[in-house]
Amino acid sequence: MALRGALRRTYTWTAAHAPWSAWARRNTAFTAAAIPVALPALLALAYAVVPPGHSPVALLLLFALSPLLTTLQRSRFWTLLDLDVPEVAREERWWRPRGLLERMRSEATWRQYGYHLVVSPLVAAAGALVVLAWGAGVAGTTLYAWDWALPYPDRSLSPELITMAGVLLLLCAPWLAALTTRVDAFAAAALLGPNRSRELERRVEDLAESRAGVLDAADLERRRIERDLHDGAQQRLVALAMNLGIARATLTDLPPEARAVIDEAHREAKEAIEELSNLVRGLHPAVLEDRGLDAALSGIAARAPFPVELTVDMGTRPGPTVEAVAYFVVSEALANVAKHARAAHCSVRVERAGGRTGERLRITVTDDGVGGADPAHGTGLVGLRKRVGSVDGTIKITSPIGGPTDITVELPCAP
Repeated sequence: MALRGALRRTYTWTAAHAPWSAWARRNTAFTAAAIPVALPALLALAYAVVPPGHSPVALLLLFALSPLLTTLQRSRFWTLLDLDVPEVAREERWWRPRGLLERMRSEATWRQYGYHLVVSPLVAAAGALVVLAWGAGVAGTTLYAWDWALPYPDRSLSPELITMAGVLLLLCAPWLAALTTRVDAFAAAALLGPNRSRELERRVEDLAESRAGVLDAADLERRRIERDLHDGAQQRLVALAMNLGIARATLTDLPPEARAVIDEAHREAKEAIEELSNLVRGLHPAVLEDRGLDAALSGIAARAPFPVELTVDMGTRPGPTVEAVAYFVVSEALANVAKHARAAHCSVRVERAGGRTGERLRITVTDDGVGGADPAHGTGLVGLRKRVGSVDGTIKITSPIGGPTDITVELPCAP
């Protein structure tokens, strides 16, 4: 069965690459179509070489025809090869003065000019060789039919040798066409379309802008949910707890079973308020939006189960998204210290500093715990990396065994 499968694959591959296959016809048609499109470049080169002193006129003429030739080449690739060569975006039409000036300054124009001046004539020459190979191959293979119809007296070359040469040309012509097609496609992608590196830079910029928009939208949505919970559900729970407290204080003549139910409901309401407050604070603390990062971090430091020395020196406030990331970075870092570090003291410093890459918000969290914090073995530090990376920030963790642990985070922020 394995041999049969190998034979089947060999037969399928041979049939797909035979001289009469669609693969051979497509590549041959594609390379042959390069000949008429290259004629203007060939004529311009011939006019520049043969009559002395006419090279500037010929090259300027080819430059003027470059937009039309580029359109024809893109049509050839799309029609015969199903290959889309992206068009270079232009702000102005090429025949207008501004468009002509823009085209002359653009490096894409000179890449296209190089294609029409160098690659297109070479591809046309290869296409002519392919057509010649097909014609000579057909003529050589059918030599015996021609010899029967029109006897050829010259027998210096044996008919068998000519026939074998014709068969060999028929077998080689599709591969020559395929090689020419591949080289032409590679050159067209590099020269006729947009610059790949600049296109990647533009895409990276677009992705960065879209990601920043998504982060801002997510932060705005968190603030909306926080306001809705604080002004809606939390207020209702507070009112419920107050009513239950009033009922417990005033309804003294109720049976013990009823008073126990009221006491239990009052305790559950207070616990629900506390849980909802923690949830709201985790979504987006209101103090962060109202009073800024200094006040919000002061609240985190006050709730920590160990002394925290907090220093905030920012000057102007950063953007709301960066400010929220900084808040949650400090919150998660202190939570990790409380869970794993067994620290007796922690210091947090937040400052705004400039650098080669622009204004940065630097956050340093240092504890005197046992150390040994490894980002590869802990979801807390992994979460910190993801949160910092969401705004293109950097994080550095130094935590030798025995301590201390030092976490330094830098977040980009607008000046």
